[in-house]
Amino acid sequence: MASRLPLPSGYIIKGYTLGEVLGGGGFSLVYLASSELSRQKVVIKEFCPQDLVTRYPDGALKPNTPLAESAFRHGFERFKAEAERMSEIRHPNLIGVNEYFEANNTLYMVMNHEAGRDLRWFISKMAGTLDWDFLQRVFPPIGDGLMQMHERGVVHLDIKPANILLRTSGQPLLLDFGAAQALDHDKPFGSFQTLTHGFAPPEQYLDGELGSWTDIYGFAATMYNCMTGNPPPAALKRREGEPLEKITVTRADRYPYTLLRTIENALSIDQHERPKDMRSFLALAFGSRASETSQ
Repeated sequence: MASRLPLPSGYIIKGYTLGEVLGGGGFSLVYLASSELSRQKVVIKEFCPQDLVTRYPDGALKPNTPLAESAFRHGFERFKAEAERMSEIRHPNLIGVNEYFEANNTLYMVMNHEAGRDLRWFISKMAGTLDWDFLQRVFPPIGDGLMQMHERGVVHLDIKPANILLRTSGQPLLLDFGAAQALDHDKPFGSFQTLTHGFAPPEQYLDGELGSWTDIYGFAATMYNCMTGNPPPAALKRREGEPLEKITVTRADRYPYTLLRTIENALSIDQHERPKDMRSFLALAFGSRASETSQ
């Protein structure tokens, strides 16, 4: 059965013409598109859970078995709730949801298209040379955006180099809220949950309690990746004893000790040993620089 085939290039939906498929996770497909009215490029994310749906010739999605119906409906409502929440958050360093709409028996989010390169490119090309000045330009603005998300009860849950874009202006932008969750819901996406080995803490694997501390781990892991050229070992391997590089020793000649120590604490397997919230993390890691960013 041909599950979740993407919509074809040239397909028009609510005033947008779809182009290439940019990617997708366990429960979404992401398209490059353009507005029929303004001709501006946008990114459109479609709720399209893997293994649960079939694409019909008219573009509609339908659960592919009676058993899939309940899981699809649950995921749809969660996706819609996050679209609603993210459309209310406006921050210069967070990708914004401009609008969302229902069509084809599913939901679509429309976001701005931004030009630039993600942190993976910088890490692959410049590993070992991403210095303190670079970290100060990139991470306090992203952290400030995350702090505002957390204050509104939303966690990102997939912070990693691939989801941080450095725009052509040099300003950083946090992307991809497909895994985001509102913490006032009783149950997360469950089987739809996205995680990335090395950047996800143990509670994401083990159905633990999620919160700002979960994003703090991913945020710190991304900084660690910039410093060392490698992500931390996967959290479950670390639980089994695989060591984390002691950056307070190995990188002490390149970065402030307080930064290195804060990152090590934020990468603790025990969530209670991490900084209590993003504001605390930024203050410990960047001091006055973090305060300037959030003003």
